[in-house]
Order: sequence, then structure tokens, then C-alpha cells
Amino acid sequence: MKRSHNSCIYKLQYHLVLVTKYRHKCLNDEMLLWLEDEFIRLLSADDCGLDELNGEADHIHALITLHPMITPAKLINTLKTVSSRMIKKEYGAQLKQYYWGTNALWSRSYCLLSVGGAPISVLRAYIENHDRPK
Repeated sequence: MKRSHNSCIYKLQYHLVLVTKYRHKCLNDEMLLWLEDEFIRLLSADDCGLDELNGEADHIHALITLHPMITPAKLINTLKTVSSRMIKKEYGAQLKQYYWGTNALWSRSYCLLSVGGAPISVLRAYIENHDRPK
């Protein structure tokens, strides 16, 4: 869906991949649902949106829509920093065995791809069909 702002109409969609630090297989289904809610909250604060989120035990895929005034790198930094801090508060006991000396859940790197080469329906199906951990 196209959005509008003042004198522009935009549709800026990205495929974001975040990997857990050291590729530890620490995420479960409950955590992925929690991350989905947290990403919705964080993105909506900047007039952005989460179209889809899924993942596996060691990484997530998110289809996000950005506002044209938002710098992708700054937004991703916020998503990674805040979600790391908040998930450790919520699931500290489960994550303690993987991350005992750091607040970082995510690897320092990330993958951000602009959407346009493949139809959104194909990307959405790809993200939805990931083997979600139990």
C-alpha cells in the first residue's frame, strides 16, 4: 500500500535480515512473536510499518515499510539496540546460557535489501514459510 506525506507519495519497502550474535540458536516461537510486537511498536513510533516477520532459531527476516524522512541505518540501529535490551529483560533466563557478558542479542552486521526485484507476494511467502522453532 502506498502512503503519503505532505507532498509525496511513497512505498519504501525493505527486506531486513538480523542474525543472532555468534549465530547462537536461541530464539523460539514465543520470542519471535514478542519480537514481532516489539518491532511493530518501534516502527510505528517513526511512522514506519512491519509487514511481515518470521525467522529461525538464529536469525529473523522482516519486511518493513519506511517513512521517507527516516534513515534506514539509524532505524535498524534502534531496532537492534532496543529489541536486544528489551528481550533480555523479558527472556533473560533463557538467553543467559548464550549471552552472559553482553546486552547484544544481534550480530553487528545486518542485511537490508530494497524490495522490487521479486513480487511482494513471493517475499511474503518466503518469510512466512520459514521453519519457525517450537
